[in-house]
Amino acid sequence: MASSAIPFSHLNLHLPLSRASLARADCLATTRCRFPSVTRSCLADASPALLQAAKHTVDTYIKSGMVIGLGSGHASDMAIQYLGRQLRTGALKDITGIPMSVASASEAAKVGIPLGHYQDCSLIDFAFDDADVIEEGTLVAIIGRRRLQGNESIIQEKSILKAADKLVFIIQEKQYKCDLEGSIPVLVQSLNWMETAEEIDDLFLGDAEVWRRPSIGHAGPLGGDFPLVTSEGHNILDVIFTSPILKLAEVAESLDKIDGVVEHGVISKIPCIAVITSDSGMYTVDNLQAVIER
Repeated sequence: MASSAIPFSHLNLHLPLSRASLARADCLATTRCRFPSVTRSCLADASPALLQAAKHTVDTYIKSGMVIGLGSGHASDMAIQYLGRQLRTGALKDITGIPMSVASASEAAKVGIPLGHYQDCSLIDFAFDDADVIEEGTLVAIIGRRRLQGNESIIQEKSILKAADKLVFIIQEKQYKCDLEGSIPVLVQSLNWMETAEEIDDLFLGDAEVWRRPSIGHAGPLGGDFPLVTSEGHNILDVIFTSPILKLAEVAESLDKIDGVVEHGVISKIPCIAVITSDSGMYTVDNLQAVIER
């Protein structure tokens, strides 16, 4: 279907809303980096609750000799900085970090975490990450709502999260809820993106709006003059739900069946743990049982 002939009057395309071991080394192309002599840390300026959660994640789940997936976001940055401190003091040794983004790679390099490159055959002992929101009980999460920087990739981030033997999301309590709201990013083939957008719009008719993410500026009906093209050559459609998302896993399953959908920002993994900060402290939940610590 030629793009010039597609009527968009029925498509709800709108502006964006506000916003391990060494035995496994044969599967990792590992590059060691020296510890910097001077490291500037912003841990002292961090949110006390998130900092506590970041430290808890590192101290509880990371052991010497592990291959670690390094997530992106404010909480992950704090965990990366604290992990670097533990390496410098000798509390942890022989850690290899697998960054999920350019930002996490840069942060890890600054604090002296040796880095490796993810490959499909890579085995990862543990991974931590931020999430935009997490569905209560199931711990199905949404990632990728933020604007991508540089060569960041939702595909790479999800691949590392899925490859990890154990996964922890570090979040605030307001991000842990049932009846989720907001958007789900969907990566689509660029060539026929409008047909895919139309099919997604029909699938969630009345419950969601669809718009193509721009690389800069504001989105027009077609994603503005500069629609975002990912490092893999895909467009991103943000499916913005105007009604609560009752079952996130079912939404993800429906998206997987649509021709032209390459990937999306819904991640479901068992086992998965959420380290959650609240006004009353910190607690953890997993998707194998109810609250395990409060």
